[in-house]
Amino acid sequence: MIDDLESGKVKEVVTRFPPEPNGYLHIGHAKAIWINFTLADEFGGKTNLRFDDTNPVKEDAEYVNAIKEDVKWLGFDWEQLRFASDYFEEMYNRAVLLIKKGKAYVDDQSPEEIRANRGTLTEPGKNSPYRDRSVEENLDLFERMRAGEFANGERVLRAKIDMASPNINLRDPVIYRISHAHHHNTGDKWCIYPMYAFAHPLEDAIEGITHSLCSLEFEDQRPFYDWVIAECEMPNTPRQYEFGRLNVTQTVTSKRKLKQLVDAKVVDGWDDPRMPTISGLRRLGYTPEALRNFVYETGISKAYGQVDRQVLEHFIREDLKLKAPRTMAVLDPIKVVITNYPEGQVEWLEAENNSENPEMGVRQIPFSREIYIEQEDFMENPPKKYFRLFPGNEVRLKHAYFIKCNEVIKDENGKVIELRCTYDPETKSGSGFTGRKVKGTIHWVEATQAVPAEFRLFEPLFKDEESDEEVKQMVAGEAESEEAGDTSEKSFLDDVNPNSLQIAHGFVEPNMKDAKPQDKFQFFRHGYFNVDYKYSEPGRPVFNRVVSLKSSFQLPKS
Repeated sequence: MIDDLESGKVKEVVTRFPPEPNGYLHIGHAKAIWINFTLADEFGGKTNLRFDDTNPVKEDAEYVNAIKEDVKWLGFDWEQLRFASDYFEEMYNRAVLLIKKGKAYVDDQSPEEIRANRGTLTEPGKNSPYRDRSVEENLDLFERMRAGEFANGERVLRAKIDMASPNINLRDPVIYRISHAHHHNTGDKWCIYPMYAFAHPLEDAIEGITHSLCSLEFEDQRPFYDWVIAECEMPNTPRQYEFGRLNVTQTVTSKRKLKQLVDAKVVDGWDDPRMPTISGLRRLGYTPEALRNFVYETGISKAYGQVDRQVLEHFIREDLKLKAPRTMAVLDPIKVVITNYPEGQVEWLEAENNSENPEMGVRQIPFSREIYIEQEDFMENPPKKYFRLFPGNEVRLKHAYFIKCNEVIKDENGKVIELRCTYDPETKSGSGFTGRKVKGTIHWVEATQAVPAEFRLFEPLFKDEESDEEVKQMVAGEAESEEAGDTSEKSFLDDVNPNSLQIAHGFVEPNMKDAKPQDKFQFFRHGYFNVDYKYSEPGRPVFNRVVSLKSSFQLPKS
């Protein structure tokens, strides 16, 4: 870009982020958004948000609104809001120009016949029997297509380039098809719509885009992009530049497949916290800063590759460790009665909200005769080197006292339902006690004021690295398109992880009672959690676990 500016080739850098409104944005789009907006900003330019809404069958105003919200949430703002459909008349006129120049023709072949005659990577295609229609006949037929005389799929308009080209994208690609469908922006004005590959370069040229930045699977489309600009005699000449897609392991980023997950109710919507959508990540508890840092660190290149999801998780941990208040939550509770603590007494203990960020201050925690601890923090017959609570053993309660287990209460089925313990009042945290030491520290929540809560614990939605083959196909030029379907024999839904969501019911400290949706916390030993906006109710919060506290992953040193 700097070379283009210094040479005078362009006076101002103008980019665009051009999603099709046929689904919600995903993690891969975060990179495209970041690249377009930050590069333009770095060179004093501007970026448009443009909706490539050329396929009314799949598009919806819901997606338009969601995309705008996601872009703003990530921290970016556009210069102009545009729609491809704003230019339909101009695109139609440019198609007419191609017909008049003998560069386009109406084809009566069925989609199956066109596909069969397209050829392969090693064999040339075959000319359509309608390829040599006269200019007058093509103009008449194209006008009648627009007037609605023909049914869907009955005719298409194709560019006339070269059916023997080694680049399949130049073998007379379809540039207009018939679709009697209501459009979210233009209503029922049109019944023919331009194909994306034809519309996109025209949109860039109309808007004065200087640098058309797109992901790598569009590299083979670049010759057709340039052909459209030249043959349609556009006054501006944008240039296309490709970058490698952002692919994360155990993640699907095909909007077609994501829609299948929604339609099949595998997830509870596009914003399900297990989804790789930006709205799903936001609901899970990711911050815009974490996502921006993540895409910045992955960099810009043209190489194929995947990023381990642990890298993504690293950045949310780094972002939240100084922002999230630290508190205690018991996800799988067992009651503890401290038999030598005075009945009816409640004392308030002081605890730091974040030991790494003293500016976050302190909070008061109630302590009384009855508390809850985690089931996993007690074992009746523990193995060696188990330092938590068991009969006869002593542990420290975080921010409180030493307690010792003296008695185990079970129900009629032999399940442990209550522990009877004693505490040592000399061991209060912060008192300076220097007597005996204990090896185990466990967390707890005071029982009488504990707030009931639901905890939603997530694993990757897919058992395997689902995106591997999908991305390789895209890089090989076999990306899904408006004309393609899922031809795989095995449904990707078969790889859904049945344990991707586990729900636990427990308690949090009383200061969490008024936690608001999207508030984030670090729960001692459990991880970072975010208040869910869909299922939380006043006085009964629902927490999504954003990420566990630790990982073996280490960011490489630069």
